[in-house]
Amino acid sequence: MDDALPDRTEPDDLTLRRRVSDLEREDAAERLRDAAGEGRLSYLELEDRLGQAYGAKTYGELVQVTADLPNGFVESSASVTHLPAPKTVKVLLSESKRTGPWVSPQQLDVSAVLGEVVLDYTEAQIPYREIDIDVTAVFADVTIRVPADAIVDLEGHPILGSITEHGSRKHAVQPATADSRVFHIRVKAVLAEVKVKRGPSAAKRLLGH
Repeated sequence: MDDALPDRTEPDDLTLRRRVSDLEREDAAERLRDAAGEGRLSYLELEDRLGQAYGAKTYGELVQVTADLPNGFVESSASVTHLPAPKTVKVLLSESKRTGPWVSPQQLDVSAVLGEVVLDYTEAQIPYREIDIDVTAVFADVTIRVPADAIVDLEGHPILGSITEHGSRKHAVQPATADSRVFHIRVKAVLAEVKVKRGPSAAKRLLGH
């Protein structure tokens, strides 16, 4: 008979040690900004906690930095399943990237000033047929990569900048089907470059697929 001791590692302990993604760090930062807007955090507290959130490596660190807030992260594995992405992306002298299996909101507002934003929807979970993306870019680069069969409704008026839509060099645009997602993209660009691309995910591109 096997008398080996059972594994005493609790599920919540495993959750707290789990490495977090850029998306989860951004989600924590958004919760901190909301709390500051409600008067729960001072400007200095917000600045300090944002630094901790963006520097976090594990889920437990995000729990700690938001523990005293009503919308803070909790010590439960259920709370991190299918984490929805924030509905806003704000970049100032920095960059933000959403890639891999992130969960897309139906409407996304992107504001980029002197920075870079990358939105890769090719592996994202998209619960909606139609997605609205509003982009305001000033001295910035914004790249939106959609599935090859996506329907793109692109509208914009660049000022000393560019708004382009094109397919992958190696992969032709696929015909739309009843399951194809529709992307309504509205762009305001000033001295900025906004690109809408189609094709495989970043991982598959690196492998040459």
